[in-house]
Amino acid sequence: MRPFAERDRAQVIALWTEVFAGDPPWNEPSAMIDRKLRVQRELFLVAVAAGEVAGTVLAGFDGVRGWIHHLAVLPAHRRRGAATQLVQAAERGLANRGCPKINLQVRAGNAGAIAFYRALGYQVEDRASLGKRLEG
Repeated sequence: MRPFAERDRAQVIALWTEVFAGDPPWNEPSAMIDRKLRVQRELFLVAVAAGEVAGTVLAGFDGVRGWIHHLAVLPAHRRRGAATQLVQAAERGLANRGCPKINLQVRAGNAGAIAFYRALGYQVEDRASLGKRLEG
């Protein structure tokens, strides 16, 4: 587990393209990487196995809540603890910044992801998720 380095870019793009197939165009991987590197870049973590990027997680803290997103692990590396280690590393990074609570979002129908996060102590909260796309 380590912070993202520029040499990881191509592998992270390939990972996200595979794992998040069908994501909307504003989640274009290279642009997302660029945006994250401008804000709390140390909370962009990669898991490495056999010299390749096997997983990622992005985290951030706005002073009120922490967020975890883009947790992704290559299918060949799943069920080996990488996702748990990535989340725990993100949690430590957020806790070290004084973060009192972490939020994250998964698609409502993604029962596997919900079960995974519940096993790590996260609870499903009765909230509506709203979003607004800012252009420019």
